[in-house]
Amino acid sequence: MGLFVPLMDNDSAHHANIALHMYLNRDYVNLIDAGKDYLDKPHFLFWLCAFSYKIFGVTSFAYKFPSFCFTIIGTYSTFRLGKALYNYEVGKLAALIVASCFAYMLANNDVRMDAILTACVALATWQGVVFIQTKKNSNAIGLALGLALGFSTKGHIAVFTPATGLFFYILFRKEWKLFLNWKWLAVLVCFAIFISPVVYCYYLQYNLHPEKVVRGKDHINGVKFILLGQSVERFGGENFGGSAKNDYLFFFHSFLWAFAPWSLLAYIALINRLRHFFNRKEEWLSVTTFIVIAVIITFSGFKLPHYLNIIFPASSVMTASWIFNNTMKPKIIYILQTAICFLILILIAAINVWAFPVKNFLLIAMTILLLAIVFYFMKNERLTYIRKTVGLSVCTMVVSFFMLNGNFYPQLLKYQGGNALAKTIRGNVDPANIYFWKDAYSSSFNFYTASMRKEFQDSIFAKGKKPIWLLFDKRDEDQIKQAGYKIGLIYPVPDFEISKLNLKFINPATRRNELTEVIIGEIRGKN
Repeated sequence: MGLFVPLMDNDSAHHANIALHMYLNRDYVNLIDAGKDYLDKPHFLFWLCAFSYKIFGVTSFAYKFPSFCFTIIGTYSTFRLGKALYNYEVGKLAALIVASCFAYMLANNDVRMDAILTACVALATWQGVVFIQTKKNSNAIGLALGLALGFSTKGHIAVFTPATGLFFYILFRKEWKLFLNWKWLAVLVCFAIFISPVVYCYYLQYNLHPEKVVRGKDHINGVKFILLGQSVERFGGENFGGSAKNDYLFFFHSFLWAFAPWSLLAYIALINRLRHFFNRKEEWLSVTTFIVIAVIITFSGFKLPHYLNIIFPASSVMTASWIFNNTMKPKIIYILQTAICFLILILIAAINVWAFPVKNFLLIAMTILLLAIVFYFMKNERLTYIRKTVGLSVCTMVVSFFMLNGNFYPQLLKYQGGNALAKTIRGNVDPANIYFWKDAYSSSFNFYTASMRKEFQDSIFAKGKKPIWLLFDKRDEDQIKQAGYKIGLIYPVPDFEISKLNLKFINPATRRNELTEVIIGEIRGKN
C-alpha cells in the first residue's frame, strides 16, 4: 500500500526530482538538483528511478517500485545468509524478522537510498559467506556485484559493512590462508569494473569541468571524491548538519524503534553472544557487524535514524539464531513480545482514532479482520510459545503498516503543501509558467507537476505575454508586495513540514494554529 502513498518533502521527493531531471532531459551522466550540480550521492538509485519513470510514468509508484524490488532481494538474501551461517529454519526466521521490522518497512514508503543499500549489504554478505565456505568463483563475482551496487547507491559504507562481518567470519573460522587467496584480487577487479560507470560519470561531470562550484568550492575532483572523500565528509560532519551530532546514545534509542518489535530481543541476543564470544560457539559475523557499525554511528559527526538499516540483515540473523538456541524460557519471550506489540497497537490506535480518525468503512473492516489474526496467535493453544511470539509480532506490524499506509500517511500528506498544490492547480495553471520566490522550495510540487524548479527573476516579464505565476509561502507575501509586485488570482493550500511532527500538530484541537499556507498566485510586474 505504501507504494501509492505520495512522496514526502524530504529526501524522498528530493531524490525523485534528481531522477526526474535525468528522465526529462535524457541526461544520465550529470546529477542535477534544482538546477545545480549535486555531489552528495552516487547514481544507482537515480538511474533505476529514471528507468522506472520511462515504464510507469512520473508517479509515486514508479519512484518507489525499484526500492521495493530490491527489498525482496534483500529479504531473500537475509534468508540465504541465515541458512549459510546456521540452517534453513534460522534463515526463514531471519527473513521474517527483517521483513517485519519498522524501519525496513518504512524504507519502502519514505523511500531514500536505504532499501536498496540494505539489500546490497545483505546480498554481498551472503555471497561473501558462501565464497568463504566454498571458494567458488560465482560467489566471488556475486560478492563483487553486491559491493559494487551498494557503493553505487551510497558509497563506502556499503563496502565497509559486509567487509567487517566477513573479516571477522574468517577469524572465527581460523582460515588464515584465505587472506592470501588470489580470488580476492578477482573480487577487487570485478568490483572496479562494476563501479566504473559511476566513477566515469563523476569524471565527466566534475573533472572535465573545473569551473563548476559546489558548496562554495570549484576545481572538484569527482573521481577522488567518490573513491575517497564521500563517506569521510559525512562521518566527520563536514558540510552536514544534524542535531544528533553529540547524542552518544543515538544508536541505542534509535534502534529501539527502528528494529521494533524485535529490538529488545536483539539486545538480549547481543548480550548473550558477547558473554560467549571467545568460546566460538556461534559465528562472529552478525555480532561484530552490529557492534562496529554501532560504534561508527555513535561517533559520527552526522547521524540519522535510517543509517541503522544496514545492520538489519545481520541483526535479524543474530536474533533468529538466539530465538532458536536461547536458554530463556519461551513463555518469558512471549510475554515480553506481547507487551511490546500491545504498546505498538495502542500507539497506532491513538494515531488512527484520535489524531487522524479513520473514515473509510472498508479500511475499518480490514483492520478488524487483521486484529482477529493477531488474537488468533495469542489464543491458539496448539501453537508453541515461540510460534505465538513470531506470529503475534509479525501480524502486529502488518496491522500497523496497513493502518499507517491506508489512513495515517494519506491524511498526513494532505498537509504537505507541495503535492496538494500540484493537485489543486492541475488543469488551471501551466507548470511551465510557475516560478519560485527566492528561497521557496517544494520538491513534491515539482515532482507531481513533472517540472523543474525555476527561480523568479524580474527579467521573466520581458520574455512574453504569458501569465506569470509565483509559488511562495504565505509568510513571504508582504515581502513580495513591498518589492512592488501585484498578486492577482491565488490558489492557497495549508502547509506543514510533516517530516518534523510535533504534538500540537498531531492534536486535532491545536493543529490549525501550526499550519501556514503555500500559495500559487498570478503576479504582475512592478508599476
